[in-house]
Amino acid sequence: MVQQKQNGNLVAIVTMFFLFAMISFVTNLAAPIGTIWGYKFEGNSVLGMMGNMMNFLAYLFMGIPAGNLLVKIGYKKTALWAMAIGAIGLAVQYLSSLIGTDTTVFTLSGEIDKDGVLTPISIAVTLNYFIYLLGAFICGFCVCMLNTVVNPMLNLLGGGGNRGNQLIQTGGALNSLSGTLTPLFVGALIGSLTKSTTMSAVAPLLWIAIGIFVVSFIIISFVSIPEPHMHKAGAPTEKFEHSPWNFRHTTLGVIGIFIYVGIEIGIPGTLNFYLADYEVSGLDKSTASSIAGAVVAIYWLLMLVGRSLSSIISSKVSTRAQLITVASVAILLVLVAIFVPSDVRVSMPGYSAGSGFTMAEVPMSAMFLVLCGLCTSVMWGGIFNLAVEGLGKYTAQASGIFMMMVVGGGILPLVQSWISDAAGYMSSYWLIIVCLAYLLFYALVGCKNVNKDIPVD
Repeated sequence: MVQQKQNGNLVAIVTMFFLFAMISFVTNLAAPIGTIWGYKFEGNSVLGMMGNMMNFLAYLFMGIPAGNLLVKIGYKKTALWAMAIGAIGLAVQYLSSLIGTDTTVFTLSGEIDKDGVLTPISIAVTLNYFIYLLGAFICGFCVCMLNTVVNPMLNLLGGGGNRGNQLIQTGGALNSLSGTLTPLFVGALIGSLTKSTTMSAVAPLLWIAIGIFVVSFIIISFVSIPEPHMHKAGAPTEKFEHSPWNFRHTTLGVIGIFIYVGIEIGIPGTLNFYLADYEVSGLDKSTASSIAGAVVAIYWLLMLVGRSLSSIISSKVSTRAQLITVASVAILLVLVAIFVPSDVRVSMPGYSAGSGFTMAEVPMSAMFLVLCGLCTSVMWGGIFNLAVEGLGKYTAQASGIFMMMVVGGGILPLVQSWISDAAGYMSSYWLIIVCLAYLLFYALVGCKNVNKDIPVD
């Protein structure tokens, strides 16, 4: 009997690892796939980044309800619902390559700068674009629910303590690995980006993801999952005289989470658009998209490296010290990226369908932006830890609020895309500088708990 339980837990743990990877996979599809739509709409970065916006917008609506679902229906059923919703969302995105491709919903008129000359343009926004956005929004509900489930479920399956934390760290490593591979695969599948490129170019990735969700759904259906947090009938309801909003350091931390996710997505997302835009980046037209995906993949790989290093030093280096350091270094890296001349180039690993992995000459600013992955890797954990310090019974409520604020990963990159269309790709990174400056302020001053008089037991 004990052996059966251990085997069941092992299957559940492995499945959770896959789901941890799927969170990053589904999330990181949006920005590189957005280059397809951006190119289709005359290089409009805002329209290209709208899929990413819809993905993160779902967090605003689902963050707190996802936490409530854990209490009402438990981890297992919440995870099952999430996987079903994810499969539907990916299928809807694929349908955008088949339905409404010739149906114009409305037309946008404007001017673009071509070699110093303003040229009138007319952009036909078709029905399939809105089908894609709907699919991205549905996927956002999926990853929000999975984010709410996977971390605590792995901790439970590991029995808490060091073993539970070890499982979470392993899942986080797979999450980063998936985030590394996704833009690489998307770039390789897209290859040469043209106005005729559609979602069918990335169909293999979509169907693989749907298959993983289906298999995971079946496996989890037959696995017993502990449900200690479900509210039992007749049990007394805990009273809350205050809320997380009454704690200054928590409120500022909530803002910090909103800003951080925008930074994490905005840096590589805009970089992908920049490098894929061969007329600006100077890359070869036939390989620009695949090289962009490969370079951006390094950013996510460095996030994996950063998280691994943080796990080693966290027993000796405080969370606050780590956040101060990475925020300061990130500001310096982005500043250098902004000011380095665009014609200064450096060799970085790239990929093309014809040559495979190779070294590609890219603007040096790309290298400094990629290095920011080392810094952003530890920011989420640092902000979260500092923001919930001393909350006691209000910690669970705060977690739901934090999940809701992940919407920043959609809003801020969209604002950055608008700036890049108006003032240029590198100029848009001034928004990132401002956001990083806030995180530095939070680490230095804002994280201090000045509301210790509020009872939390």
